[in-house]
Amino acid sequence: MPIGLRDDFEAQELRLAARRSKDAAQARRLLALAAIYDGASRTEASRIGGVTLQIVRDWVVKFNAGGPDGLIDRKAPGQPSRLNDAHRMALAAAIESGPMPAIHGVVRWRLIDLCQWLWEEFRVQIAKQTLSRELRAMGYRKLSARPRHHAQAEGAIEDFKKVSPPSWRKSRGSRGSIRPT
Repeated sequence: MPIGLRDDFEAQELRLAARRSKDAAQARRLLALAAIYDGASRTEASRIGGVTLQIVRDWVVKFNAGGPDGLIDRKAPGQPSRLNDAHRMALAAAIESGPMPAIHGVVRWRLIDLCQWLWEEFRVQIAKQTLSRELRAMGYRKLSARPRHHAQAEGAIEDFKKVSPPSWRKSRGSRGSIRPT
């Protein structure tokens, strides 16, 4: 026995929704379901939609659950993240405090170093690309600060910057140099 369609819609409403839709796949699905409302068989609806009977059944289930908006293709959710909130908090603390060369063996964090750190701390294996995406979502960027000596005095860099005027100047064009054509 086929799954019945919702009672709160009619064929004319579905055709109107298909006409207004900007998604071609949704419009095709709505027109196939409108044919079912008009009394067509599921086989005829599958011909209209250009799909198999199983897919028409899936459309009916989606339509019954979400109405016309249930027939819009959505992005697949993908795999859940391997990092939980505790991992993210520990990662943020490690990034903020920076590496200790004697312990971590590096002077600045790279993605590969952070992947290794996550494995050593939590036994969570994560790819560099995935970690980069996670860090970007946490608000971090792939920028590293310019190294600074620990004993550098405040304002020492500004004292040595050149403040001379630029060597190039704008030429002063005269009106007589431009000839009308």
